Amino acid sequence: MIRLALLLAAILVAGHAHAEHLIVSVSNHRVTVTPNYSGEELVLFGSIERERDAPLPPAGYDLVVTVSGPPVDMVTRRKARWFGIWVNADSRQFLQVPAYLAVFANRPLERIAAPDILRRRQLGLNNVLLTQRVGSDYADVVPSDPFRRAFIRLRSEHGLYRENTSAVTFLTPTLFRASIPLPAEVPTGTYTIDIKLLAGGALIAKTDTAFEIVKVGFEQFVATAARQHGMAYGVATALMALTAGWMASIVFRRD
Repeated sequence: MIRLALLLAAILVAGHAHAEHLIVSVSNHRVTVTPNYSGEELVLFGSIERERDAPLPPAGYDLVVTVSGPPVDMVTRRKARWFGIWVNADSRQFLQVPAYLAVFANRPLERIAAPDILRRRQLGLNNVLLTQRVGSDYADVVPSDPFRRAFIRLRSEHGLYRENTSAVTFLTPTLFRASIPLPAEVPTGTYTIDIKLLAGGALIAKTDTAFEIVKVGFEQFVATAARQHGMAYGVATALMALTAGWMASIVFRRD
């Protein structure tokens, strides 16, 4: 009887775990960068599809949205004062970390799940994996590491790393929306949107979608020329600078 009861409980738990499914979409899957581009705001919207007669969680649903941009290598440097001059004293290399990283939720993360679940699911800026080169090792470090904190702070000052725990709005118990701000400094590339649905601190459903940021027109021509014809691009840039300087000297010449 005990084994039968445990089996029935396991079946009920498994059935509840698959009772919800996420259906999401984003307002624009292709963001174009033109000469007057100054940033954009996308809207993520979706619904929670539930099985018929499935009860709602007593405390409702929680949603955490993580937007990450193209992976890049970056270096954070620490400055020190030597003989009255500020110089680079130490550095830490971050490997294949998101160029843009944003975390959005419907309420503070510490109220959504326990700290160990947040770490395991990588929910929040302090829990996202940021691989570093530490000597000859490759690993992430504790959130209080000064290089990690400085890296997140510097990216946050440019709007490229952000965490907003009131950006997800539930329009109904099963319909939601979230705004995704993109500053003017975002690089081109593919961006993934990871959506996790939680209830009572447990993950019950997840899905993902994506969008891309591309350059068009003259911006794309310049970027392609710089990448495919580096030597010619450098020579042309130098000639343009010399020509502009020569023309300026003629226009502003004093007789």
